[in-house]
Amino acid sequence: MSATVKPKTPCLPVAIGELDIYLFGQGKHWDLYRVLGAHPHDGEKGPGYRFAVWAPNARSVSVVGDFNDWTPGLHALYPVAASGVWAGYIPGFVHGELYKFSVVQKNGATVEKTDPFALYAEMRPGVAARAWSLDDYVWNDAAWMSARQDNGLLLADAVSIYEVHAGSWRWKTKDYGSFFSYRDMAEHLVPYVRDLGFTHIEFMPLAEHPLDESWGYQTGHYFAPTSRFGTPEDLRALVDACHQAGIGVILDWVPGHFPKDSWCLGRFDGTGLYEHEDPRQGEHPDWGTYVFNYGRHEVRNFLFANALYWFKEFHIDGIRIDAVASMLYLDYSRKEGEWIPNKYGGKENIDAIEFLRDLNVVVHDHFPGAAMIAEESTSWAGVSRPVYTGGLGFSFKWNMGWMNDTLDYFAKDPVFRSYHQNQLTFSMLYAFHENFILPLSHDEVTHGKGALISKMPGDQWQQMANLRLFLSYMWAHPGKKLIFMGCEFGQWKEWNSHEPLDWVLTEFPAHQGAMALTRALNALQKAWPAMHARDNDWTGFEWVDLSDYASSVITFLRKAPDGSQILWAFNFTPVAREDYTVGCRVPGFWKEIFNSDSAYFGGTDAGNDGGVMAKPASIGGWPHYLSLTLPPLAAVAFTPEQR
Repeated sequence: MSATVKPKTPCLPVAIGELDIYLFGQGKHWDLYRVLGAHPHDGEKGPGYRFAVWAPNARSVSVVGDFNDWTPGLHALYPVAASGVWAGYIPGFVHGELYKFSVVQKNGATVEKTDPFALYAEMRPGVAARAWSLDDYVWNDAAWMSARQDNGLLLADAVSIYEVHAGSWRWKTKDYGSFFSYRDMAEHLVPYVRDLGFTHIEFMPLAEHPLDESWGYQTGHYFAPTSRFGTPEDLRALVDACHQAGIGVILDWVPGHFPKDSWCLGRFDGTGLYEHEDPRQGEHPDWGTYVFNYGRHEVRNFLFANALYWFKEFHIDGIRIDAVASMLYLDYSRKEGEWIPNKYGGKENIDAIEFLRDLNVVVHDHFPGAAMIAEESTSWAGVSRPVYTGGLGFSFKWNMGWMNDTLDYFAKDPVFRSYHQNQLTFSMLYAFHENFILPLSHDEVTHGKGALISKMPGDQWQQMANLRLFLSYMWAHPGKKLIFMGCEFGQWKEWNSHEPLDWVLTEFPAHQGAMALTRALNALQKAWPAMHARDNDWTGFEWVDLSDYASSVITFLRKAPDGSQILWAFNFTPVAREDYTVGCRVPGFWKEIFNSDSAYFGGTDAGNDGGVMAKPASIGGWPHYLSLTLPPLAAVAFTPEQR
């Protein structure tokens, strides 16, 4: 970074285009981050930086930093007509220089605020912005970006997502804070994920945040990649490396709330600028945060521009919006009297609904093939249906019901599972109402919930077998897949963001087997269209038998548009079942293409010697049947050989 140079020239006026101001006022300036904030500027007094900030109720705004000993008023910005924007140009201001805005608020109080459009910020616990630029990286992912645009959405593709908390995947040393940098992750995380066969990495929020324990969900700088792992250019290099390795990048994004810290967006000019003034509309009681005012054009524009910024400037392939339910409902986590009904007397947040619909339209219009993903935990209809049909317009919705039911089922001792088979079969009643992603996220393996494998009953062998069975059932079930880091090798302790994963476990055969199973499931999903082409369509799924609760066995078909099919059979007990009869439609030889009990994965190697011949006899309405060996706590898959 450049050394500090103290500019001797005061702040000078700088022009902001009338069209820029007009579009901002309308809430439709998609490149707003190139107008507001701090940007290199070569003016009449030489190179420097121009600054612009929206603070319509402020009495005055000035730039403070090391360059003027943090003295308010020395470098005052100028009001831009009646737009509420303050702007100016400081000759001699250098790249990397720390700065804040000193705002004399409506009530006369002077506060230091960070730049809402800062492109980079200092390392926590500092909160000042750094003067940065946008165009200092040369991309090498043109082939990926072109293919994404040409191929469109991922509805018919094999999608398996590896969710990562960048601060705890691996460390350089045993000491907290020795995080892998973005470029370290490009060197180590990318080939690891590629080897396991995942199609995407989803990063928990990477926008700058002051508190490590928030995991990024209390965002302080919406346009600044966190400095914990390097510069914005380093993050671009990581995304570039992912794309060159054939891996997409999804980023968690938090437009539902923001922290109340005095230095950031809250009460920016002394009024509820980005948030509602009334706490019944403008505050989240659960998280102690402010809620964006989605009905204000300038606030909507801030969020629109921010979402587009990550797609355009960092080439990300999708964003997952956190806590969508908290945005949709005015009474979310609020008691009677703590919320204000909408104009029709209902509890739906009309402004937030319109914001989400408009956001999805804008993103899909600008970036064909980009994925918009909702973490939405209620029964709101049409989350992933097009806006023109009355939906919210997301590409995908997390299937929280499937996750809760399945984890609850697997936590039960197998002797009791026969009484709860409906927890497995119920998801098929709604599996195709939305474009679902099946999530096993960080939320399920932390805060006392235990690691995935520790949820499983039985001795250590049964726990590992249950883990393999769970992952197999997840991959066989319709819907795209997401698992949190560490689940792929069976980490025993629950996730703690202040510790790296237990990589030593990967040296042991049982955990190597879990990784091999994950690798095999991803390969199977990609190789067979029946496993992904109709993930969101009833025609891609058919029950064979869901009624054998006494044996805790279910069987179903996954089917492809070309007529190919895969038969899945699941034995949720530790009792091997010989000569188990399963109906089928196709005569001839059925090849066993997957067995989670394979010795290669750490199992007992019970199976069907490569496959079985179908026998001609009507079983439960099926014209033929297979006599199978179902290994203990295992999944097996078969496909008819081509005739």
